[in-house]
Amino acid sequence: MATLLYRLGRTAFRWRWFVTLLWVAVLGAVGFAAAKAPAAPDDGFTMPGIESQRAFDLLEQRFPGTAADGANARIVFVAPNGEKVTATENRAAIEKLVTEAADGSQVASAVDPFAAQAVSKDASTAYSTVTFKVTADDLTDAAKTHLERAIDTAKKAGLTVEVGGDALATQPAAGGSAEAIGIAIAAVVLLITFGSLAAAGLPLLTAILGVGISMSAVLALGSAFGLSETTGTLATMLGLACGIDYALFVVSRYREEREKGHAPREAAGLAAGTAGSAVVFAGLTVVIALAGLSVVGIPMLTKMGLAAAGAVLLSVLISLTLVPAVLGFWPNAVLSRRERKGKAKAGRNKANGENGGSRWARLVVRRPIPVLLLGVVGLGAMALPALNLQLGMPGDEAKSTATTERRAYDDLAKGFGPGFNGPLTIVVDAKKADDAKGAVATISKEIAATDGVVSVSPARFNSAGDTAVFSATPATSPTDEKTKELVQTIRGERPGIASDAGASFEVTGTTALNIDVAQKVQDALIPYLALVVGLAIVLLLLVFRSLLVPLKAALGFLLSVLAALGAVVAVFQQGHGASLLGVDQTGPIMSLMPIFLVGIVFGLAMDYEVFLVSRMREAYVHGDGPGQAIVSGFRHSARVVVAAALIMMAVFSGFIGAGASMIKMIGFGLAIAVLFDAFVVRMAIVPAVLSLLGNKAWYLPSSLDRILPRMDVEGEALSRKVPAPVTDPPTARLTPVP
Repeated sequence: MATLLYRLGRTAFRWRWFVTLLWVAVLGAVGFAAAKAPAAPDDGFTMPGIESQRAFDLLEQRFPGTAADGANARIVFVAPNGEKVTATENRAAIEKLVTEAADGSQVASAVDPFAAQAVSKDASTAYSTVTFKVTADDLTDAAKTHLERAIDTAKKAGLTVEVGGDALATQPAAGGSAEAIGIAIAAVVLLITFGSLAAAGLPLLTAILGVGISMSAVLALGSAFGLSETTGTLATMLGLACGIDYALFVVSRYREEREKGHAPREAAGLAAGTAGSAVVFAGLTVVIALAGLSVVGIPMLTKMGLAAAGAVLLSVLISLTLVPAVLGFWPNAVLSRRERKGKAKAGRNKANGENGGSRWARLVVRRPIPVLLLGVVGLGAMALPALNLQLGMPGDEAKSTATTERRAYDDLAKGFGPGFNGPLTIVVDAKKADDAKGAVATISKEIAATDGVVSVSPARFNSAGDTAVFSATPATSPTDEKTKELVQTIRGERPGIASDAGASFEVTGTTALNIDVAQKVQDALIPYLALVVGLAIVLLLLVFRSLLVPLKAALGFLLSVLAALGAVVAVFQQGHGASLLGVDQTGPIMSLMPIFLVGIVFGLAMDYEVFLVSRMREAYVHGDGPGQAIVSGFRHSARVVVAAALIMMAVFSGFIGAGASMIKMIGFGLAIAVLFDAFVVRMAIVPAVLSLLGNKAWYLPSSLDRILPRMDVEGEALSRKVPAPVTDPPTARLTPVP
């Protein structure tokens, strides 16, 4: 591996014009294809294999012309100053709004609250549900404006009018200028790390090029594979972060080889052969984690994972080819100012000197047990809140009170009870029933008598009269555990009810869908963990040729991801410090959060593991003792790992400033996970464990040693092939490259 990449790096350096123009041509071709490609169809959010999805599919089949997931607007009316909505003027204003709303071009129905008995007992509040024929994304501006004008008319009559649902919901930006902020912070970190504008700018330039190619590819292939812009969100985030990190590692090794006295082209080859080998295996672990998302069985998540995996692979290729090529144009520009001026007199002996990383490693090697106990106990304490993890899908209750959706939610809960914000949709399939209406009446009566159901709405039949749909309102809020138990109870009683009625039914709706999604993700988490951790252990076994190092890496990851999940629960579910992040309302943790956290953080954690431990392995193979190998690894890699982690945290933290609670949650969770894994696990627990293990850390049974192929990540073969570095003064090494 090292020899192959060494030759690749030298070739890219030598043929720099060809390599650079090739990548520019790829960007241009993919960009042209993206511009000419048709827009990807919106296939929506589907979840095969759960009851809620089956019910949605049945609704779309039996109620043609109205999408089961069509947009809706729940308009809530509150009478002013203790008045009643049933008062003559208030009632007239509400009925006028309903009539005007029903005339909208894309409206399927608008319910009169007085006819549907959608008035609170004290008559202070009423609501009307306006249902559209299309999804929220397909609503025209004219349809939205028509509804908004009707609402404004009701407001002028003195009523307080708030709107829930997704028809007029504002979509907060994912992170505003999150990417720009992340790039700016990354530039500062790189500048401090390298002390050179060119060295700081090169990783940024190549990473942005990689993101441009990957996002253009998503758009170009969108129509053929159903990839939307949302699919590329994860690809953008990880493509940018990994692209910067991988280029950072190669450039750092190039500078190190130049300090030893190697000529520019030789240094580029050595950087690609050693650091490039670590980049390859680090990238493969990220790809395994992202591609493994397909086992969850959620099409959207599968597409996001595969798109992001492609972006990471692209980052690896760019780091191995384009980075050496650009170094060929300006081989001395990435060196520090001191070296460029020929003042780095001691540069060649820097590898044998001390720096912050080596001093920290010596401290850990001297006191491994206290460091290990402090790290494990600290992360264990942070993980404790994860025992109370409650999965769900935060809705309008998690939004700011400045939004009309949140105010509508609160008004409904106050006027009708918390369950009105999450009604269950019951879909009755009476196609085989002798008396369809009688069967639906029986099912409706039985469900209405179930403990925890406040009321049921009148059933609505399709044109064929063989399918009906009605709502059942729970007594508790959508995110309450009792609501989940109610859904399970209704489904558990289904065989008996279906036998009495002669027809079957299914429970769906947003509340039931969120419950089903949470359960599906929870069931998939253990198989997903087993898959990605198992494959990564095998990969790390090849890299480090050790049994204990891969196991230690996996256990360290589990500790850091549990601690991160515990921190997310403590803030977003239990409310500790929530106000500092601008979280208005605590609630359940987003169902997909554990999967996102495991998948993304596992890949990044293995990045740091490979970057750091590969240098320890390299020192050990070249003759250092176990303790000295740890110190040598930290001397060369600690600064790079710290810079990489800070860049990752900067990219992820930018999303904490988003308006949506879910985006805040993702940004916070990923940033805190990187903090725990990079600075506690990799920088403290890993050297402590390796110090305690000593030579045993690098033990591999001879039978297994003979079977496993030799990857030579540490570049042992290169030490025999590459000529010794020049011994001229630093100024002699700054000559132009032909």
